[in-house]
Amino acid sequence: QVQLVESGGGLVQPGGSLRLSCAASGFAFSTYWMYWVRQAPGKGLEWVSSINTGGAGTYYVDSVKGRFTISRDNAKNTLYLQMNSLQSDDTAVYYCARDSSGRVRGQGTQVTVSS
Repeated sequence: QVQLVESGGGLVQPGGSLRLSCAASGFAFSTYWMYWVRQAPGKGLEWVSSINTGGAGTYYVDSVKGRFTISRDNAKNTLYLQMNSLQSDDTAVYYCARDSSGRVRGQGTQVTVSS
């Protein structure tokens, strides 16, 4: 069955960086667009970023443009999110997803930005 396993979250100070990874299995990873979505405390799921099958097309919510970079390694069935210049508003559980609404997603990894 479809499995998406995120890792790389943690506690970081404002201005810091983290790199999230998502190991995918159970489906043809290279044929799917992939997504990162997040859920901040007390809020709904928010689309953060998308990447097309080949990795050349990437898209971001305005609030993370210029700070986050999505990428993928189809040989390793792995999705990444490099997050730089982190801000307190980035605090959330981050999910790797196979659709933009997050209907098919992993268990999530907590990112906390705090001094």
